Amino acid sequence: MKITKIDVFQVSSPDNPVWRPVLCRVYTDKGIYGDGEAAMAYGVASAGAFGMVQELANLVIGMNPLENEVIWQKMYRSTFWGQNGGGVFTAAMSAIDMAVWDIRGKYFNAPLYTLLGGKMRDNLRTYASQLQFGWGDTMKDMLTVDDYVRSAKKAVAEGYDCIKIDFFWYKPEGGRYQEDDQTTLLDPKTLEVVVERVKAVREAVGPYVDIIMENHSLTDAQSAVQLAKAVEPYNIYYFEEPNTPDPHTAQYISEKTNIPIANGERIYTRWQYTKFFEKNTIQVAQPDIGNCGGITEVKKICDLAYIYDVAVQLHACGSPLSTAAALHIEAAIPNFIVHEHHIINITPANIRLCKYDYQPVNGKFKVPDLPGLGNELSDYVLKESKKVTIEDNKLAW
Repeated sequence: MKITKIDVFQVSSPDNPVWRPVLCRVYTDKGIYGDGEAAMAYGVASAGAFGMVQELANLVIGMNPLENEVIWQKMYRSTFWGQNGGGVFTAAMSAIDMAVWDIRGKYFNAPLYTLLGGKMRDNLRTYASQLQFGWGDTMKDMLTVDDYVRSAKKAVAEGYDCIKIDFFWYKPEGGRYQEDDQTTLLDPKTLEVVVERVKAVREAVGPYVDIIMENHSLTDAQSAVQLAKAVEPYNIYYFEEPNTPDPHTAQYISEKTNIPIANGERIYTRWQYTKFFEKNTIQVAQPDIGNCGGITEVKKICDLAYIYDVAVQLHACGSPLSTAAALHIEAAIPNFIVHEHHIINITPANIRLCKYDYQPVNGKFKVPDLPGLGNELSDYVLKESKKVTIEDNKLAW
């Protein structure tokens, strides 16, 4: 079997202009196709990922899609910029790798979790993620303490026993905390805002709902420690992305707080993760299948984490394709802790990207049982997106 053609898509969302998913479909001479995603729909890297998937697509035309390791090594080692590459490069690798695994599952008529070694669990504990944007099909700015309490209660009423909030995203008066607010030590008033929000949410949801404190790397190591110490009395499940991912500052933070540290959305490949694992500076690893090198690489990271007793919660802020892929891996690994259900996954702009809309019930997710990923791109993506088709192997470095 050979790869004959790859379509690369970039989706524009009029109702959500900052959400620009990059997706692909890989075709074979046997009539089997697979879908993948470079999970950089947010931020300012979507255009780069769109171009990079096209570049890598040129390299794999004519290759056997069942040989995922061979394809992965070619993308990584024969491109000069692949080795130790950054997020845009590994996101493009992820899209093609995810599609290749989708093809493998369809070829062997087996769901992805079977190819990964089998399903260890069928009901995956799930948390409602990013409640600073509310919890509904429209994302809104949560500014007041009552806003945070209302979002938390709504998620808990739907059956979630774990929620995640960035308490440091919005100012009470409106607008975001900007860079000049986030460097070095925080002033007492800013700390008071965060603590008041955390305290109110904890009182609202009670002692048996886990609260993950998100931080999006908004602070440096010093102020991250300030935040962690300030909220320790409220039993935080783990503290996510406290600062710019770096193994040295991560060690400083982890040694000065009793809250477990989570990181990984912007840590790429096993080589970068190893530096954190060796120093035990993160307790929850969060690789993203859509930007860390794909299923081939993320499974290796999960296995590596298991050696160091590090739990895994895959970062999931992509299309329903990435959700399906994450569920398969999390079902198949022993060190799974909880699945992330991002608010973007309950918005129409994201749901329409794929054929199936998988959603958790009472805070639990079922794993798709269809062959491959168990999901595929919708007609909306195939017909309404910007598309580039790659059919010839034109690149040779």
